[in-house]
Amino acid sequence: MAFDGFVTRAVVQELQQLAGGRISRIHQPHSHDIVLAVRAQGENHKLLLSANPTYPRMHLTTEEFVNPAEPPVFCMLLRKHCEGGTIEAIRQVEMERIIHIEVKSRNELGDTTHKRIVVEIMGRHSNIILIDPESSMILDSAHHVSHAISQYRQVLPGRPYVAPPDQGKHCPLLASEEQFYMALNWNSGKLDKQLVDAYSGVSPLLAKEIVHRSGIPTRENLWRSFRQLMAKAAAHQYQPTIVQTKEKTVFSITKLTHLGSGEQKEFESISACLQAYYQGKAQRDAVKQKVHDLFRLVTSEKNKNEKKIEKLKQTLLEAQEAQRYRLYGELLAANLHQIKRGDIEYAAVNWYDPQAPTVVIPLDPLKSPSENMQAYYKRYNKLKNSLQIVEEQIANAKEEIAYLEGILVQLEHASLREAEEIREELVEQGYAKNRSKQGGRRKKAELPELSVYYSSEGIPIYVGRNNRQNDYLTNKLASPTDTWLHTKDIPGSHVVIRSRSFSEQTLREAAVLAAYYSKARHGNQVPVDYTLVKHVKKPSGAKPGFCIYENQRTIYITPDEELVFQLKGNKPAASGPHS
Repeated sequence: MAFDGFVTRAVVQELQQLAGGRISRIHQPHSHDIVLAVRAQGENHKLLLSANPTYPRMHLTTEEFVNPAEPPVFCMLLRKHCEGGTIEAIRQVEMERIIHIEVKSRNELGDTTHKRIVVEIMGRHSNIILIDPESSMILDSAHHVSHAISQYRQVLPGRPYVAPPDQGKHCPLLASEEQFYMALNWNSGKLDKQLVDAYSGVSPLLAKEIVHRSGIPTRENLWRSFRQLMAKAAAHQYQPTIVQTKEKTVFSITKLTHLGSGEQKEFESISACLQAYYQGKAQRDAVKQKVHDLFRLVTSEKNKNEKKIEKLKQTLLEAQEAQRYRLYGELLAANLHQIKRGDIEYAAVNWYDPQAPTVVIPLDPLKSPSENMQAYYKRYNKLKNSLQIVEEQIANAKEEIAYLEGILVQLEHASLREAEEIREELVEQGYAKNRSKQGGRRKKAELPELSVYYSSEGIPIYVGRNNRQNDYLTNKLASPTDTWLHTKDIPGSHVVIRSRSFSEQTLREAAVLAAYYSKARHGNQVPVDYTLVKHVKKPSGAKPGFCIYENQRTIYITPDEELVFQLKGNKPAASGPHS
């Protein structure tokens, strides 16, 4: 990463097109991300402000975000003070990674008000802060910083805004040749580190590039290299670039010649560069966090059911003693005249088993012979009745485990939207709590977005990535004559070939998808059942994603990740899906 002061300068310069624009909508898809929808110069723009502790950034974006059903408090406050307002200015504080967005709007009384959104891009200390510029008071922030966290500056509503501490560095754009020579100790070496320590906005990556371009790092050569880069930055002449090497992927506002072996890709704008670099990483980070919570929840429920089965099996073993108690009762009934109150045991002739002609029956000396007999019959009846109940409970627990294992498989491949759908399903099934305060009001259900692949002959193959998608694909979207696939006795996705006729190759490719999106993803010769959709049924009251099928055949296939990506990139055939 190299989101330094020069990248910030390039971003602010690009965002000048938003000056005079109107903020039409504000969203907060995540606790540390704010998205401003801005109408400027006759076009709609999306501005992302992120205080993500791992990937803090600010740039224009075309990315689609999943917003929570109920906006967070900070989002509501931003809407109150800034939505409908006009962006008067966007400026960088010196060469630091701090950006001020000045917003002019009207309050409830129609009076003009001014607010300032401060974006601080400082690694894990990054923040987005809304302040009143007239009083310099903090209205609220994405992350609160209390006295216990920082004694220098607290970021809390009602507290005065204090800027991050000055590091005492020089502005590189204003450096003269004499000042440049004086700022560096030419005998101590590590010139790139000295550049970082001496000048604000210069990252280690940029400093290494400056030293590399100087060739032999004499004083004159290093000054020439430094000055050339500063002159381009002062004139806003940038070359946004992403460089990928074997060890890492980095970006900068200029070509990185010191990473000569890396693959370099240039972009027309700094926002396009930043989106290309961050989008996948931030998305994976957000998915990882959401999936981790769900994975822990589902795993915990699965472990509970496994422990429940262990206890039930122990109960089952005890219940199997029922026949012994029945035998005791019958033998006591036949010999009541020979037993007296106070006896602690009775040796009865066992005519049921010639191998064990005598059975010693323990007795309660406080009970009469008849009461001892009735006690054994009572224990027999109780255990006999519990046998059926325990077996049913074991079957239910196994069904629960199979369902939860399917959820775990789906979480391994889930996108952010799919993970949210899985959470909604877990809420509906009673495994997770509804985070929305309006528990009774359900938002209108949207149709699931299914993953579509195309076989080598251009036939569409649909894949359900969670139970909601599986139910929709199998029970509503697919036609009776389509072909349905699923791994045999293994949790996985529903896969449908949406065509009446297809080649053996298409069948195998669909089977690869079924095996790949299953628990047997890393296995070999995975059995995959396939049948027509009309032979697939969902039992009444069954859990989401569960179904039964018949008239199936089985194909054995080894998952191939390269083939999956190839199928994703294939194009559809010219004719329709049911040709």
